[in-house]
Amino acid sequence: MNLAHDFMLALPEAILAGAALILLIWGAFVKKTGPVFTLAAVLALAVAAFAAATGQGGRAFNGALIADDWAGFAKVAIFAASAIAVVLCDRWFTQKGTQRFELTVLIILAALGMGIMVSAGDLISLYVGIELHSLALYILAAFQRDDAKSSEAGLKYFVLGALSSGLLLYGASLVYGFAGSTRFVDIAAATHGGAHTGVIFGLVFLICGIGFKVSAAPFHMWTPDVYEGAPTPIVGFFAGAPKLAAMALFARLLTEAFSSSTDQWRQVVLIVALLSVFVGAFAGLAQSNLKRLWAYSSIANIGYALIGLAAGGPAGVQSMLIFMVLYTVDVTGFFACLAALKRDGRAMESFDDFAGLMGERPGLALAITAFSLSALGMPPFSGFFGKFYVFKAALAAGPLTTWAAIAALVGSVVAAFYYLRLIKVMWFDPAPGATETPPGGAVAIAYAAALFAIPVVWVALTWLDPISLHAAIAFVR
Repeated sequence: MNLAHDFMLALPEAILAGAALILLIWGAFVKKTGPVFTLAAVLALAVAAFAAATGQGGRAFNGALIADDWAGFAKVAIFAASAIAVVLCDRWFTQKGTQRFELTVLIILAALGMGIMVSAGDLISLYVGIELHSLALYILAAFQRDDAKSSEAGLKYFVLGALSSGLLLYGASLVYGFAGSTRFVDIAAATHGGAHTGVIFGLVFLICGIGFKVSAAPFHMWTPDVYEGAPTPIVGFFAGAPKLAAMALFARLLTEAFSSSTDQWRQVVLIVALLSVFVGAFAGLAQSNLKRLWAYSSIANIGYALIGLAAGGPAGVQSMLIFMVLYTVDVTGFFACLAALKRDGRAMESFDDFAGLMGERPGLALAITAFSLSALGMPPFSGFFGKFYVFKAALAAGPLTTWAAIAALVGSVVAAFYYLRLIKVMWFDPAPGATETPPGGAVAIAYAAALFAIPVVWVALTWLDPISLHAAIAFVR
């Protein structure tokens, strides 16, 4: 084992680990945060993203950590979303007078865990990455300790997260017991001639455990309550980067370690995908709180991503990656809008609160309209391209995924009702009162995300498509 070589392959993670320790010591001595502290955190994430994009490929620590184009692509998106979360959370909590330096450190530690997740090459590093990012997210969910809903959100997230960790460990132990190794390449070799029944059982438990992390149905029960109770900018972070990381890990696990068991895991993934699409579509119809509504929207969108993953092959994995990146942009922008808006001194979270927003804050209303139409999958918005890639891969993969794509399209039509309802309320209903002047930082993030959600994405896809395809081919043979 060449430690210098291994360290270079793990350089993005080393940068974030070092930054987290430095900022922790800095915050403990200074006892307060400020623009310089936030800038240092954003700079650390930017440097880590640059290292991930330009670093060399290979396997480190006896195959436990993999540096390739797939991991590099995912890490750039994850670290960028984390940097935006640092800025958004800093402005939001500072405005409330509750900002503490631990918040920034926790976001960096979550990003570190997500970086390990997308580079995981065995079941142990997989679990370490998941637990590192999950422990940080549990605390972030309950960061407003004096708020009963925030404390409840953190507790529910922790209890159900512990259950999912148990499923992961049990599945990993079954796979190790019957395959004889925790390394993905060794598991693939052991199951090449046909997977043992014990390995299949272990794989199902692994799928269930990761299903909790991405809030796929029927493992979604924590999502609406956590989204409603957690602070708004933190929910925007929850809904984007961690799910992208978990889906990137999911793809590597299934296509690298269990490539010979595709027919078995494809059926399970498609069932979970369709359950997610229809639970998200129909349960969202009954919601009046927008944070809960977007929780169900995220459940449905994970279903679409899983259909792309179930299609298999480079095209299927690429479609999932593109869908998740575009979805992360949309959901981050939407929650930036939500964090920016207040009416009569309170946060705007219900449909009634958004009545008449077009007349008062036309810029933010147009941004929310763009995010809603994008989540709906309306052309020419970015969400349309994400679903186009997913359905294209599903139709080319065979009759099973074709029927799943058709069913998911029906679910998308059902979900259109609540997206269009929000647009109707903003554009045509009378305003119940005046909105307060939104903070500039959140507005800038919302506008930048909205710019990406509208036809500007056509230009972006000219470079996103070949890069994501090259990343998908990195481990799909």
